[in-house]
Amino acid sequence: MPKRKQDQDGLYRRGDSPYWWVSFTDASGARTRRSTGATDRREAEALLAKWKLGVHQQRLWEQPPVRTFDELMLAYTRETAGTKRSAERDRYSLKQLYPVFTGRDLTTLTAAEMRAYIAQRQASGAAPATINREVGLLSAALNYARREWDWDISNPAAGRKLRPPEGRSRWLSRAEAAALLQAAEREPKAPHLVDFIRMALHTGMRSGELLGLEWRRVDLQVNLIYLEAAHQKSGKVGSVPLNNEARVALIARAKYRAEHCPDSPWVFCGPDGQRIASIKRSFAAACRRAGLSDVHPHDLRRTCGSWAVQAGASLQEVAALLRHSDIRVTHSVYAHLAPDSVRATVDRLETGASRSSHASITPPWKQSG
Repeated sequence: MPKRKQDQDGLYRRGDSPYWWVSFTDASGARTRRSTGATDRREAEALLAKWKLGVHQQRLWEQPPVRTFDELMLAYTRETAGTKRSAERDRYSLKQLYPVFTGRDLTTLTAAEMRAYIAQRQASGAAPATINREVGLLSAALNYARREWDWDISNPAAGRKLRPPEGRSRWLSRAEAAALLQAAEREPKAPHLVDFIRMALHTGMRSGELLGLEWRRVDLQVNLIYLEAAHQKSGKVGSVPLNNEARVALIARAKYRAEHCPDSPWVFCGPDGQRIASIKRSFAAACRRAGLSDVHPHDLRRTCGSWAVQAGASLQEVAALLRHSDIRVTHSVYAHLAPDSVRATVDRLETGASRSSHASITPPWKQSG
């Protein structure tokens, strides 16, 4: 079959997609190219005929233009590329959304379809948080189109988020952490892993913050790592103090850089100087070697906070260390590890003393006369 030119109306194939794609002129005269979401040629031809009929009706009766999922997500991701810190996460979400909604006319998108999508993802075993990110991305894009481009479309994705399960409370004991560090030292293809784990345990930094760390933001003279607004989940400027263990990890990284890639700007890089994109696979291998189950990279951050609380740090101090924007987050995760503060409160009940200026007050129903 001869390959169609993309500047002509009709069907064509793309090397990066299993579906038939179409090219036609919309009601405004602009060239439109979109996936049909169909692998069968006859089905794709029927969709093309339907869409071209819609264009004819728009021109003839001035009906509102068709707005597709593909058009929305392409424009939205392009316009927000420089402002969103969740670009990598959004790409994963789009991989799940596209097979279901590609080519979909958003002007007729219904709540029932969103419920069906959520049910489908639940049946596939996706976690509530994962589904919420996917539905949230679509909802954000629809709201953006309504607000910024004046698209006359509804948002059936709004308010569809699932209630997340009770948060994880997994953290490592000192013995588990020692076993994990020992196992990480034996990962031949990931010489950076042991330093990553040590840094996470002793700074509480998130995985993305560590993997995106540049040497220009490391100050070993004053033992600080500087975080700019673009590097933090809160979008604020901040810093992270370094203890001796964190310094050991950074010095090891500096030696590696000097030996292999002295010009690399990244703290966690490979021998070619390129930034390490992910540690998930090597981390999982180290956990298996150490005999640890149900441990994720983010649990290292939780371990840092847990160790600090057990060492006597207040929840306010832990909130500052982990840079929580809301102290309630700290309380929900770490309060159960600080029973002494609660015990002190209960002990006050036994004294019978009042903090007011009056030693004691007799209630009216106990007063004589």
